[in-house]
Amino acid sequence: MTTAPVVEVPTPRGPGRVHLHVAPDARGALVMGHGAGGGVGAPDLVAATGAALAEGVSVALVEQPYRVAGRRAPDRAPVLDEAWTAIVAHLREGPLKGLSLVTGGRSSGARVACRTAAATGAAGVLCLAFPLQPAARAGRPPAPGRLPELDGAGVPVLVVQGTRDPFGMPPAGPDRRVVEVPGDHSLRAGLAGVREAVAAWLPGVLGTT
Repeated sequence: MTTAPVVEVPTPRGPGRVHLHVAPDARGALVMGHGAGGGVGAPDLVAATGAALAEGVSVALVEQPYRVAGRRAPDRAPVLDEAWTAIVAHLREGPLKGLSLVTGGRSSGARVACRTAAATGAAGVLCLAFPLQPAARAGRPPAPGRLPELDGAGVPVLVVQGTRDPFGMPPAGPDRRVVEVPGDHSLRAGLAGVREAVAAWLPGVLGTT
């Protein structure tokens, strides 16, 4: 994959950054965010990007403002959502104008995409390693699960999940496909499955088949 142009995008929460991979004669676009502690070079994001480009779908990989500012700890959910929505709106008015969009990402980025699907006008949401159940903390009661975020997306959802993901396995639903691949939350052992799942699902949800 060639090096993508990098564009800084202003948001109400500081500048974000977009790595743009443009497919020739693009028939749609996929906008993805990173996990809480990682960047856009995560192997599963790279695998999904390659699969999308092979299907004639442009890809924008988004770095949240806290990452651009050099902070490791992620912002609170409302802050992440506000910045993400602003960046997607910028892309809709600029390099991805006129294209049907699927949003998504890995882990925390997938959660953001689910929560903002309606606000961004997404045709679907791609969730790589969705963290269904928060990690247990000693001395504290179990935190509520995050299935309501998946259920609330309101559009077709694809979840690609490692069979040994410690954050659990989301259930399939009427508008939600769940593909299990080998490995844990990193999805490193299941990259071939990531590519296959994205290539099979993306054209249909974008209406490009």
